[in-house]
Amino acid sequence: MAGQQLRYDGQTVVVTGAGGGLGKAYAVFFASRGANVVVNDLGGSFNGLGGSSSMADLVVKEITQSGGKAVANYDDVVNGESIIKTAIDNFGRIDILINNAGILRDISFKNMKDQDWDLIMKVHVIGAYKCARAAWPYMRKQKYGRVINTSSAAGLFGSFGQCNYSAAKLSQVGFTETLAKEGRKYNILCNVIAPIAGSRLTATVMPPEVLEVLKPEYVVPLVAVLAHTSSDESGAIFEVGGGRVAKMRWERAKGALLRADDSFTPGALLKKWADVGDFSKPSHPEGPANFMELLEDAQKLPKNPPSEDLDFKDRVVLITGGGAGLGRIYCLQFAKCGAKVVVNDLADPEPVVQEIQKLGGDAFGVKASAEDGEAVIQAVIGKYGRIDVIVNNAGILRDKSFQNMDDNLFNSVLNVHLRGTYKISKAAWPYMLKQKYGRIVNTTSTSGIYGNFGQANYAVAKCGILGFSRALAREGQKYNIYVNTIAPNAGTNMTRSIMPEEIVQAFKPDYVAPIVLLMCSDKMPQPATGRLFESGSGWAAETRWQRTGGVLFDADASMTPEAVAAKWNAIVDFDDGRADHPSTAQDAQEKIMENLVKKEKKSASSSGDGKQYLDAIETAKKAKADGSEFAYDERDVILYNLGIGAKRKDLPLVFENDENFQVIPTFGVIPPFNAVAPFSMADLVPNFNPMMLLHGEQYLEIRSFPIPTEAVLETFPSLVEVVDKGNAGIIVTDQTTKDKKTGKDLFYNESTVFIRGAGGFGGAKKGADRGAASRVFNPPKRQPDLVVEEKTTEEQACVYRLSGDRNPLHVDPEFSKVGGFEVPILHGLCFFGIAGKHVYQNYGMFRNIKVRFAGTVLPGQTLSTEMWKEGNTVIFQCKVKDTGKLCISGAGAELVDGGKARL
Repeated sequence: MAGQQLRYDGQTVVVTGAGGGLGKAYAVFFASRGANVVVNDLGGSFNGLGGSSSMADLVVKEITQSGGKAVANYDDVVNGESIIKTAIDNFGRIDILINNAGILRDISFKNMKDQDWDLIMKVHVIGAYKCARAAWPYMRKQKYGRVINTSSAAGLFGSFGQCNYSAAKLSQVGFTETLAKEGRKYNILCNVIAPIAGSRLTATVMPPEVLEVLKPEYVVPLVAVLAHTSSDESGAIFEVGGGRVAKMRWERAKGALLRADDSFTPGALLKKWADVGDFSKPSHPEGPANFMELLEDAQKLPKNPPSEDLDFKDRVVLITGGGAGLGRIYCLQFAKCGAKVVVNDLADPEPVVQEIQKLGGDAFGVKASAEDGEAVIQAVIGKYGRIDVIVNNAGILRDKSFQNMDDNLFNSVLNVHLRGTYKISKAAWPYMLKQKYGRIVNTTSTSGIYGNFGQANYAVAKCGILGFSRALAREGQKYNIYVNTIAPNAGTNMTRSIMPEEIVQAFKPDYVAPIVLLMCSDKMPQPATGRLFESGSGWAAETRWQRTGGVLFDADASMTPEAVAAKWNAIVDFDDGRADHPSTAQDAQEKIMENLVKKEKKSASSSGDGKQYLDAIETAKKAKADGSEFAYDERDVILYNLGIGAKRKDLPLVFENDENFQVIPTFGVIPPFNAVAPFSMADLVPNFNPMMLLHGEQYLEIRSFPIPTEAVLETFPSLVEVVDKGNAGIIVTDQTTKDKKTGKDLFYNESTVFIRGAGGFGGAKKGADRGAASRVFNPPKRQPDLVVEEKTTEEQACVYRLSGDRNPLHVDPEFSKVGGFEVPILHGLCFFGIAGKHVYQNYGMFRNIKVRFAGTVLPGQTLSTEMWKEGNTVIFQCKVKDTGKLCISGAGAELVDGGKARL
């Protein structure tokens, strides 16, 4: 593929969602290389609302003014036929389809509505299917085509607050792998990319230097190579962005093999659990395991030794599709272990219910579709009052080659498998949250994981279930709700149509049930959630991602398709010793952010030695601030108090007419929030990167009492010191806040920030002793004198922002993900305020307070402040009760008059 410039002369490219961001970059590029381009964009907002022709028209105008050929199309992607018709009507053919259109509807699962789910499915899943299905006959006829589908890190790994998006995006992997298998003999090659790029979804939340590295232009070259006539790659998954390109594939553990007979129990499997996830001798499959061979080997083994039984006594277990096949066996096995079993099936569940009851078990039938999740769960709650375990097993097959697939076949499978799994889980979620317990096993398939000829609909649905499960696992973990996924191999009524009867009989569902029961029990070894297992014939193995070391292109140089083609062998090489096994979206972003660090190091090395930083530090220390005004009144006081957890009954904190209405003293950190410093941190250390900045310590001194409940203040920041820690830089600034009317000092703050990768400039190795401001308080070796617990709210970070915090890390999920957090986190000064409030409310007014930040806090978690009184000082630390980890350490507050001025 390397060599001369890659061209697309005479070819026609359709790009969906091409009005901006990545889509526009694709359209402009292909037009510049000779292609005819159909610029499709509905012109809606990023959350899928509205529509306008202007976005597509502007891109077409840009292309045609540069001498290219392009036409606009304004159809919704679910009208794929119209989009492809635009290509045929204007250019007579369709060679390349890039399914790029997308929207976001991020929301926690407990708050997700069907509209949030269905709209994401419509655009990402049905839209991609409709466009590809409309293009397919033309591509087959001309024996040429290239299809690029779009996944994401959220799809590959699951992302908090994105159960809908994760499901839709991973569905594209199964869809692509299936199209690749069906298209190969017609020279239709299909691949899927998981890009990270700056777009209108991210432009408002990412710093400019990060957006610079995440330019869409760094994704285009990979797509250009995959879409070219010289490419032979098909059915592949690529991670791309920030100048980095890597290939992904599935990796399967060797697994545990046990004799497949009645001695194969969950307990027997538990004894061999270490083998299930043993990746020391992995395989890299493109389809299901050889189950006939596994079954033959399993039958050569001795009987499995006796083992402990699982106990599901008092647990309520729901099995969807429980009337036959795998579902029936699950029902019987759970009943034998003491569970109360709810048999759900669209056909008659009663025969299985009666079978269980004859064995002395407790069972109940619900005849309904899994799509009617609310009715199913309400029946369970009405009968038993709780729901502990769900095995989402219901399914149908509607196999057909993609050429002959119709909307009814596609949508019916999608609805039963994927939407049904969502609906059942969604209806049960509030009950599981309330009881802080739940076990969910969702059913994918090897057709979903690896794709399968004639099963584009089934592969989409089944791979989507895996994406959904991984996202749901992240949301449920802190509530003791574990979600895992099984890809079973068993002979059932569904598989009778595609397997000989003797094989159906050999692949008994009984040999899948043990791992499903184990995943639903409290015996499931850690980590107990978010995992994928394949099982059948007495065998069970874990499956995970493997990623090549890839190639990191210089983000400052021109990253061209030709450069990507020249490095192709390195991009796709899994055997050079650099391959890894990413499991979170942060793993993907971490690699991509390497280019930012690389760019900054290059910038630092080109700027000479560290003298420039030492000179800049001395200059900054002498610089005087002009002063930044901060006016506040009773309303701002109340907002701040609410932001650090004041309740409606705390009238002195929330009611301006209360005779004791007052300001919590930690309010002193608020006036400096937006004060303008007379220097830039970026000038003081090399490789300055706001993404690498951590707020390390905070010191606050109250210099005038009482603190007024309204005033006009002025804050004057200055530089205290910069410390060189070799692999990091530490910058300490102070802020003196004065009453503008009287000129008296009111507050004095010192803030210490730690910047990774910003050392090595020859500065001071150790900070100065600044008395109380630099002191670290060590808790006494005794039990705390007092412990105060306070649960934060889900909205805590949002309320605190109203006091002046404008960092999107504390409100925007997209930004927090780039920062490495699954959900927006609390501002450190917010939980500093909560801990300070605990000291104030119990020991009285303090003269100064110093904390060291030791960890993050998620909105909704419970804080536990442990306090020791030593003379005139309260030493304290703060833990996140949910995790047991410290969020504030080495903290202390010096009391005023022994703390008599109590709230």
